[in-house]
This record gives sequence, structure tokens and C-alpha cells, in this order.
Amino acid sequence: MAEMAEIAGLSRPSADNGANKRLSVRADSVQNLPRPGFAALASVPVEEWRALAERAVEPNGYYLPAWELAVNATVRGRTGVAALSAWRDASPNKLVPSEDPASELPRLIGLLPVVSLWRACKIPLPALASASPYGTLCTPLLDRGLAEEASKGLISEARRAGARALILRDVSLNGAAMKALTQALRQDGLQPIILHSHLRACLDARREADEVLRDALSAKKLKELRRQRNRLAEEHGMVRFAVARTTEEVAHAVEVFLALEASGWKGERGTALRQDTGDLIFIRSATRGLSETGQCEIVTLHAGETPVAAAIVLRHQDRAFYFKLGIDERFAKFSPGVQLTLDLTRHLCADAVLATADSTASADHPMINPIWRGRLKIGDVILPLRRNDPVVSAIHAALTARHRLREWARTAIHRLRPAK
Repeated sequence: MAEMAEIAGLSRPSADNGANKRLSVRADSVQNLPRPGFAALASVPVEEWRALAERAVEPNGYYLPAWELAVNATVRGRTGVAALSAWRDASPNKLVPSEDPASELPRLIGLLPVVSLWRACKIPLPALASASPYGTLCTPLLDRGLAEEASKGLISEARRAGARALILRDVSLNGAAMKALTQALRQDGLQPIILHSHLRACLDARREADEVLRDALSAKKLKELRRQRNRLAEEHGMVRFAVARTTEEVAHAVEVFLALEASGWKGERGTALRQDTGDLIFIRSATRGLSETGQCEIVTLHAGETPVAAAIVLRHQDRAFYFKLGIDERFAKFSPGVQLTLDLTRHLCADAVLATADSTASADHPMINPIWRGRLKIGDVILPLRRNDPVVSAIHAALTARHRLREWARTAIHRLRPAK
């Protein structure tokens, strides 16, 4: 039982005489993890990680290395993350040497950043949970040609670490990664347990933007938005939509975004990114790193020379991820966030590479839901690692109770909050 306690963050391992020293995941950090398949996230070879991301069966912009490593480096409460990884030999026939030495090296085929269940949810039971990447998507990266093998590898490494369950938070329930993980579990006579789920807005970027907007918004609403845009131009100067793509452009645009975000209610609550040193270092580093690989854009709406709204958009394969929006609330009567989102919709639909854009917003989001009418099913899932395991039943019960309590608290706060 010692290994279970250690992975839940309940105790430190005791030292022994050398090579067989037992190591653990503590609730507050990850140190000296025992094997390449389960190690500190920062130790994963970045080039292998990038190559896996290019081959991933399902995109996840929040688990790209430039993003997640920046989170792991400085964001309060999200540093010191571990990683489950799956590897395979690139050359199956060891008797025939390759002309390319690199082809003889193991290849990364699966990756999932993780923390203990204690650290994730303050539940002292032996399980691992997907690490929160400062975004609402924790779909693991699985090699598209070896997704089931990669799933088996991640599951095997979780077992080796002493976990009795693997909890995926904010995962795409109908996506290719979840299907591969489900199939891998079935071969062991197991099946995932869905804790809860919700639908969130997404955009079918393969359609014509004007068609998308006409289907989503009434003629009356579109007319009102055009009127607001015209008034904004009349009072403050020509309305212009700009896209920052290069590293230099993104470095400038992120400062504009940060100022806009801090000028509104997030700044009043003290939750704007630039109000926390770790958050500020993270977002500057992550956007810069992703801009170097063409995986980050910052879009800004100007009225004359004044930026009135800005948003950060991540890109991975054929999918975009709408991370955050900042607006200047002095221009609220012109609906700057909606105006920016309309322009962003046109921008994304005009991109021949993109098929989908994930809003990564909460369920029933009042701004994005009426505009992006597609829906993704997102949820939290338990992957049991043993058959008929009473510990998994206890984990399920604890997580269910925690979710119900949080929902009750959220509802109570909403009811008690005075109307503006």
C-alpha cells in the first residue's frame, strides 16, 4: 500500500541502498521519477514531443510543447507536472541496420501530462489526473498511426506508477483519442466511466462564413450589429480587424491583449493574466513559442488607432482554439467582443487548412453559443486500470460528490450575487 499512498501524495518514499530506490509523485511536485515512461514533464524531449503533435490523431493546442511547458514553468499551482509517455522502436527489425541512425531511436507515440488525484482534487486515493493546461481541453496526444498502441502504453505506465485509475478532465468524448483509449481498455475487459459531460460551442470552418452567420443570427440581429459597427466607425474612426502572426507581431499584440483584458471585470477581480507574475511570464513565453511554429495568432479589432477588442487563438493541425478575449468596456455599447468574433469567424472560415474551431468556452456561454452553433461533447472520464476494483468505486464516488458540491456552491453564489 506504500506505493499507492505515495502517488496520492500522502507520504514520502523511504530511501534504500541505491539503484532500486523507490520514487513517487508527491502532491506538490514531481521528482526523480523512475522510468522514461513516467517522468517529469520538463524531461520529455521537445523535438519528439513536437513530432508527436504533428502526427496526433486528435489536435489539442493546449498540449503543444511551447504552451504546456510554459504553463509548467511559471503558472502558480500548475508547475512540477509529470508526464505519462508511450514509446515504440522506430525500426522493428533490429537485425537490419538503418542508414539513418535516428531511425533506430525509440519514437514517442503517446503523451499525457498528469498530476496526482490529491493535487488535482484533494482526494487521497491512488489515481492520476490529466494536468490542467490553462485551457479547457486535456485530450492526450496519440500517434494517429498507432493510437491504440499509444493508449495501451499510457495505461501501462499509469499502472506501473501505482495508479488504480486515470482521470481525464475536459476531454473530447467523441474524439479519436477517446475512441482509441476505450478500445485499449476493452481489450483488458474494462470500460471508461463518464463522470459528467456538457456541450460547448464550436465552428465548422469548412462552411462559408456568411452562411454560418446567417444561420446563427437573425436578420434583425445582424442588422443591429452592422448599425453598431457603423456607429463605432463614425464616432471613433475606421473599424479594422488585424491578425498578428509573426513572432514580432505576436509579441506586440499580446501586450495589447493583456491591457484590454486587465481593463475590464477581470482586472477588477484581480484575475487578469498580467496581474500575476507567473501568468504573465507564461502567456508571453507561450505565445512567442507558438508563433515561431505558426501555431498562434492574436486578432485585434481597432476603431481608428484604438484597440477595442483582442483575442488569442491557438492552432494545431486543422483545428483552432479560441483561448481568451479581452475588450475595452468603454466601447461596450458597440458589442466589441461580438464584432471581433464575427470577424474571427470570417477569418477562420477563409482558411483552407482549418476544419474546426473549438471555442474552449464554458457550457451555455452567452456570447459564443449564439454565433458558433456547432457543439463538441466534453467531459470528465475515469479510466479504471483493474477489473472490479473497489478503489475505483471509491474514486468514482468521491469525484461525483465533489462535482455535486461544486455545482451546488456555484448555483448558491449565483443566486446570492446581487443583480447589476
